[in-house]
Amino acid sequence: MRNFVLAHLAAALLFLASCGGGAEQSALLRPTIPPEPQRGADLESADEVARRFLDAWGAGDFAEMHSLLTYRNRELTPLDEFQAAYELAQLNLTLERIEYKPTNLSGEGRVLAFQYDLTLHTRNLGRFTDTKRMLQLVVDPQAGGWRIAWSPAAIFTEMGEGARLVFEAQVPSRANIYDRHGEALADQNGRMVRVLANNSRIPDRDVCFQILAESLDEPVEEIADLFNLRSKSDWIVDAGLLEPDVYIKDNDLMKAYCGAEFRQWPTRRYVQGALLPHVIGHVGYPDAEQIPGLEAVGFNAETIIGKSGLEASMNDILGGRPGGRLSLVATDGRRIRALSEVRSRVPESLWLTIDGRLQSEIRRLLLDAYESNPWSDDSQGASVVMMDVNNGEILAMVSHPSYDGNILNPFPATGRAQANDALAAIVEDERNPLLNRVAQGAYPTGSVMKGLTAIAALESGVYDETTRYNCTGSWTYGADVRYDWLRGGHGIMSVQTGVTNSCNPFFYQAGFSLNARDPWLLPSFGRLLGLGQLTGINTIPEAAGILPTPDNVERYTGLPWSYAHAVNMSIGQGVVQATPLQMARLYAAIANGGYLLRPHLVRERGILDQRTRVAKREVMVDAELDAANLAIIRRGMCDVVHSYSGTAAHQFLTSPLLDVGICGKTGTAQVPGEDDPPHSWFIAYAPAKEPQIVIVTMVENADEGSTVAAPLTRDILEFYYFGRA
Repeated sequence: MRNFVLAHLAAALLFLASCGGGAEQSALLRPTIPPEPQRGADLESADEVARRFLDAWGAGDFAEMHSLLTYRNRELTPLDEFQAAYELAQLNLTLERIEYKPTNLSGEGRVLAFQYDLTLHTRNLGRFTDTKRMLQLVVDPQAGGWRIAWSPAAIFTEMGEGARLVFEAQVPSRANIYDRHGEALADQNGRMVRVLANNSRIPDRDVCFQILAESLDEPVEEIADLFNLRSKSDWIVDAGLLEPDVYIKDNDLMKAYCGAEFRQWPTRRYVQGALLPHVIGHVGYPDAEQIPGLEAVGFNAETIIGKSGLEASMNDILGGRPGGRLSLVATDGRRIRALSEVRSRVPESLWLTIDGRLQSEIRRLLLDAYESNPWSDDSQGASVVMMDVNNGEILAMVSHPSYDGNILNPFPATGRAQANDALAAIVEDERNPLLNRVAQGAYPTGSVMKGLTAIAALESGVYDETTRYNCTGSWTYGADVRYDWLRGGHGIMSVQTGVTNSCNPFFYQAGFSLNARDPWLLPSFGRLLGLGQLTGINTIPEAAGILPTPDNVERYTGLPWSYAHAVNMSIGQGVVQATPLQMARLYAAIANGGYLLRPHLVRERGILDQRTRVAKREVMVDAELDAANLAIIRRGMCDVVHSYSGTAAHQFLTSPLLDVGICGKTGTAQVPGEDDPPHSWFIAYAPAKEPQIVIVTMVENADEGSTVAAPLTRDILEFYYFGRA
């Protein structure tokens, strides 16, 4: 046939020449079919085209790739379709880069096969090699040279027959959270129902879409788009998740009109939802800015992740990492070939430092107190934190009012309708139940600041054990007159008895004397012992509070530093503010010899009994406090409870805690507002001889520390030591 065509062309040329057509006509009628490729130079040209194509793929230059296709291929597959095919493949592969290795170039005439091995470096599947791949090259008359005879088989051979890339994700179930004794606090025992429908076998699409829209609480247009536009006709479509009661009500209709099938789906559940929501937090869908990072490790936009509290800060541990298998799947659903598989990283459970039973009892005591005391009408909330003074482990962290953490989850165990009502109530609650008052509530400290003032006075040498001051009931400096809480005063006071009796004039004078020696003395000891800065707890949000200093006080008061700021701070008034967690840490340092520890909420992580210790003693600051000075302050605190003149002694008169040895400090912090009751503080450590725990109780706008916070602390400690309250 080829010789026949050439013969006819030659005859035509001879005829034109004889008719005087000349060189110009000869050029116009030069044959358009290229001559037989010559081995060597033409093979080199074909090899170059194939390499250019693969280099362009590696560079993501789809326009260059497309330009190397035959004219006919470019007409059949426009650039946007061509590019979309590669981008979809790269998305499924999570492709980062490719490497290729040519192995052979073979064929005859105008058809050649470029054989190569392709190594794919992917984000989620690691590195794998697809061997003995082929690129078909042909001589394209319109291009005047070698071009790629392209089909989807150039991506993967099986795709030429309609196969598609399918990633079968193996997303591990989120791990549990337990208290220190192994009691479950958060698990995956919530239940939802997933709705699946074969897109090609829906009996009545219009009715089906309407039923799904109502059951899933989605617009019917969204459901229709899911099936008609975003899913292929032969796909099994995941329509969404149903609450169990909705499934019970609507499943017969969905079976009849959608041909639906159903799968149970585990969801996050907080076993005692209101017990620890400020610590555990909640889960939810990722924000837009979080999605790229999740996709980079194999998750997607539908992944449930931690959104607050430990669920967020420990998300990588609780959620693990997904694995899966990438396969080429035929149009009938058969798996043709597995390309790569990666194992998921197993999630690890958390064992908290929290004692769940203690946490529950403290919460009960606070609820009872708010139900039975008149001060509750003015009080917006309260907080209690108990910490191990020797290693920083938090044994209890209670913020009142609380809320049910389940209501913030995407699939609440309470049911969506009930959760929405509860969430609306929280939003309208002026007490701000979402606030973790232990770590985020910053308050004037009142007299619990006197422990710090005593440290500063003794450690600086401004006072010593023999220093005495006559507390007459008032303190005066020029026209500045300040009064004691006890009208007649306390008489002759030392540092020890000043702490025991909480004598204001004694500490006014201490603050004044410290400032006279050096305005930075009192603020510096505050900073040394953690005030005005984060505690380093890391796993939950916290506030830094306010520590006024000579170089920042004007920002808060509009006035330069003066003795008055030091005098105010000496008894925890003025602009100084601290969180209960900061004060727990400060008093733990008094109890443990001057070590400021990092607080911990997570004790262990692991799988079943294979656990790794997380909470390790970490000394953030060794304040290097003199043991004799600390002993003075400790004796003063122990007498607060044990001495007849102690400010809290009357609350412990018949308590068995006297045998344990409880040492404490009351605090009554005045707040802005003429008629607003003060905040009530009580801080204690125990046992007196070998301290193990410190506890801080703070009740907002309640009354004096000795009348509200102290008896609450007593009841908590009686439960802690004796199992009763």
